[in-house]
Amino acid sequence: MPVTAIIPLAIHLEVGNVILLLSVLVLGAILISRLGAKYGVPGMLLFLILGMLAGADGLGIEIHNHELTEFLCHLGMTIILLSGGLQTDMKHTRHIMGKGLALSIGGLIITVLATGAFIYFVLGDSVGSTGATLLGCLLIAAVLSSTDSPSVFSVLRSKRMHLRENLDHVLELESGSNDPIAYSLTAILIEVITSSEVIPDVEVSWLGGTLFVIARLIWQIAAGIGIGFAVGYGARWLMRRLRLGSGPLYSILILTLALLANGLASLILGNGLLALYVAAIIIGNMKDLPFKKDIHRFFESITWLAQLLMFLMLGLMSRPSHMPAVLGPALLLGGFIILVGRPLGVFLSLLPFRGLSVRARLYISWAGMKGAGPILFATSALLAGVEGGVELFNIVFIIALLSLLVQGTTLVPVARKLDMCIEDDPAVETFGMEMPEEMGMLRDHIVTEGELAAGKTLREMGLPHGIRVVMVRRDGKYLVPHGSMQIVPGDHLIIVMGDSDD
Repeated sequence: MPVTAIIPLAIHLEVGNVILLLSVLVLGAILISRLGAKYGVPGMLLFLILGMLAGADGLGIEIHNHELTEFLCHLGMTIILLSGGLQTDMKHTRHIMGKGLALSIGGLIITVLATGAFIYFVLGDSVGSTGATLLGCLLIAAVLSSTDSPSVFSVLRSKRMHLRENLDHVLELESGSNDPIAYSLTAILIEVITSSEVIPDVEVSWLGGTLFVIARLIWQIAAGIGIGFAVGYGARWLMRRLRLGSGPLYSILILTLALLANGLASLILGNGLLALYVAAIIIGNMKDLPFKKDIHRFFESITWLAQLLMFLMLGLMSRPSHMPAVLGPALLLGGFIILVGRPLGVFLSLLPFRGLSVRARLYISWAGMKGAGPILFATSALLAGVEGGVELFNIVFIIALLSLLVQGTTLVPVARKLDMCIEDDPAVETFGMEMPEEMGMLRDHIVTEGELAAGKTLREMGLPHGIRVVMVRRDGKYLVPHGSMQIVPGDHLIIVMGDSDD
């Protein structure tokens, strides 16, 4: 039954009625987010399902203006990347920069090639007419190549967990930088497929097509990084000379400058998302950034709102009744990406990094969740008129649901099984030491053999950001910690878990 039969006021979709519908949906999303935190289910999955239940096949709320929906979701992704860039601490990230970039570029390309080959040689046109050509298969693979960091970190943070071997930073950098790369690759392939004027006889001239894609991708990355650096350092110069009276004004200024970076890069056919992400990192790492905590709180709030609205709107766009026709191929493809494509990209791209344990590589492979990014990219292909765009959207939507359900609900158990997490345990001994809750959580952590795989000193353990060791207990004695201290299995580390500005 359509929503107009249930809510008569919504017949003409007047402004007040639209606001009422949105407020009810957002309220419902906020209420069910508590359920997700309790049971370790990604809130994004619940938001997506809520949107589906309220959509055309549920309550009957239909979105006819898909162009506006794509624009708003793209704006939401812009805010998410901006917030992630502002919170990227280069003091910690520079040590894992190589790993993160290897994953976001090398790992993504390997995953795309492996997934595209699987679609072309195994699934073919069972995934729709897009899968009938090699370029179409690569497009499907590119759409599915980005990872969803908000879902990963919302689950880990709800359980008060930190990852060993600096995996928090590795995953954060990878997911923040691979969304722009996946977006560029998707846009370029859409352009090649839909425009015969770009490359004549594209079905025959594979060499020309390949060279075009590589050249355009290199240009988009280079232009995005260049504009990002220019706007980022220009913003630093400007903010050091402005004397604004409050944190909100600085927050709005940063948002405006980030959108400026996005627009300037897009104007010269560069990667706008990459430009704003680079600019945000540069701005966020200003030593004298005014009202830094206020700015972070502001962007944390609007990021949650952006994520919530993105998943709700994408859920409203879906038509579950049309999905059974591609359910089988979608599940096969999703299983391949989770079990083969993503691990292959991770292990091959991280081969040069010997200090990373096999357990860490396995966890990175499992944490490659799909979310709003792939669905948004599939929407772009649909609106661009790619043949088989409807089937592509449905397949990507099913795979995103599968990934959020299977990987999202098992992130915590897998981290524990691989011994990759340091988590809050209220039952541990803290030897009578107490501190105010707002300053962080005081915990006792027992060192295991696996934690010393990368080195025996406290510095080489690579404790996650936000964790500080305040005392080491060994054989009944208390030792003052320092970076070069030799740690042995069985040592008790008295740690503080909380936010850090260093």
